[in-house]
Amino acid sequence: MTNRRLGWIAMMLLICGAATAQQTPVTQDTLWAGGDGRFESAPDTALVQFSVAVQQPEMKAAYTQARESTEKIRQTMRDNGIDPKDAEIGSFSMTPVYTWGAKRKLVGFQVNSHVTVKIHDFNKLGPVIDSFSQVETTDSLNISYTLENIESAKAKAVEDAYRKARLTAETLARAGGRSLGGMSYASVDASEYIPQPRPMMMRAQMSADKLAAPSPVQDFAPAKVAVTAHVNVLFQLK
Repeated sequence: MTNRRLGWIAMMLLICGAATAQQTPVTQDTLWAGGDGRFESAPDTALVQFSVAVQQPEMKAAYTQARESTEKIRQTMRDNGIDPKDAEIGSFSMTPVYTWGAKRKLVGFQVNSHVTVKIHDFNKLGPVIDSFSQVETTDSLNISYTLENIESAKAKAVEDAYRKARLTAETLARAGGRSLGGMSYASVDASEYIPQPRPMMMRAQMSADKLAAPSPVQDFAPAKVAVTAHVNVLFQLK
């Protein structure tokens, strides 16, 4: 039994070794080099995310109030020169609400939806947030920043990583009395860092003094969006 188990272990090690060798195409007169790249940019898009929550004794009343709330949100966007199509509904649910206890009793119906609004003109953030806060059914607002074309930023990070990898490879080749040839294989891993959403309280009951005060995001510059990439490159040696 022991010899059979050892035989299986040895066979698995051979299979794993063969698979690793196939994934790493190292041949004679080649050189591996790796590089880390980075690209940073000021964001061009703000994502304003919040929920719309309504509860009423009757399902129809809950649905009607939720519909009226979303229309107020669309009108707020129009008033600030934002296309309502820039708002996305991430989820929508209508559920019954019961009391807790041995005998459950239906007390009403709840409508919940999650809304994301894209804003490209950051000067509109303050007025839009203040207006959204006046809709009595909105809550749990978050703001985060991103790039509209994140793939272009990733490409620039990859280019930076490749330049560094090639510079390293050229240095190694010269040190060994060789010159660097073309690229024969490469692997790429890119990731993005987007500043975490900033939670803000939303309440419909706000005094005139509070409404006249500056918005919480006024005069603050959004954090930069950073994209990183790592490349492994196999070069030919001359």
